[in-house]
Amino acid sequence: MIIVRPIHKDDYDALYQIAVDSGHGFTSLPINEGILRKKIERSEASFNKAVEVPGDEGYLFVMEDTESGEIVGTSGIEAAVGLDSPFYHYHLGKVVHSSDELKVHNTVETLTLCNDFTGVSEICTLFLKEKARVNSNGRFLSRFRFLFIGENEERFSNKIIAEMRGVSDDDGRSPFWEWLEKHFFSIDFPTADYLTGTGNKVFIAQLMPKYPIYVSLLSEDAQAVINKVHKNTAPAIRLLESEGFCKSDYVDIFDAGPTIFAQKQHIKTINQSQKFQVKIIDDQQNEQDESSSMQQKYLVANTKVEGFRAVQMPLLLCDNDTHAVLTATMAKHLNVKSNDWVRVISN
Repeated sequence: MIIVRPIHKDDYDALYQIAVDSGHGFTSLPINEGILRKKIERSEASFNKAVEVPGDEGYLFVMEDTESGEIVGTSGIEAAVGLDSPFYHYHLGKVVHSSDELKVHNTVETLTLCNDFTGVSEICTLFLKEKARVNSNGRFLSRFRFLFIGENEERFSNKIIAEMRGVSDDDGRSPFWEWLEKHFFSIDFPTADYLTGTGNKVFIAQLMPKYPIYVSLLSEDAQAVINKVHKNTAPAIRLLESEGFCKSDYVDIFDAGPTIFAQKQHIKTINQSQKFQVKIIDDQQNEQDESSSMQQKYLVANTKVEGFRAVQMPLLLCDNDTHAVLTATMAKHLNVKSNDWVRVISN
């Protein structure tokens, strides 16, 4: 069975391989042993921490194939970004140059460096190995986070954002960054991306232009990718838009990929999920019920924090839809027992 659970220190080797496989532009997982081990330690501390308001917590999950024990993906949530180090974006704005005397009226787009999302929650660090991109695992690896947020709302802000990977090629060349590199930075995109992933953001404040940039002054290639996503990211943004996320006027400072957002209470999986008590039957009894047309496929998560588990599976609701029927095996994978609660939404 495919399950999602909090990351543990024993998952380091798998996380390192994911960092390698994810390639350029995946800022949140740099190929750096010290940084990756600290991410795991921080995540374990966050899951074990009593929280009343969101702070500097980071929740990192892994997707595991329980039959093989292989970690096939990862996904994360940051409780409140920008509290310990600046969280930079470019804001897309406009200025107007107008002269009544000359009858000239020009509207020009600008990019202004800002920290406007400081303190909001962010869903992040989603990567699924290619061989596991079957059976809706990608949707599952994204959507389960909203079940966790919905069950633990005090741990997250009212606004949730997601930074979408911008346009770059297989060699890590970003048309947007190439313009910035030429005029301001003199370091390539992979290097800048790596430095940011390791938490070294001082160079941004030191070298990034302090005044608004006129978009019309950028190269045509750079202009063309502003607010556009990487080809591999297109399915992810469509999924989040179906959840209620929409584009903002903010883009990434390196590749100009869009930052999308939603209010927590408007996210589909949060506001449409329901809670049921667990009723456990043995596996043999379930084999007799498997042909029942009443069984549908659901995303199911327990209501724990450190012991969190999520799965996608067929589920039978009974007793006037007050109980979710699980086999003993399913209950073991979900880390629940009879009369525990689970949060459920149709897949």
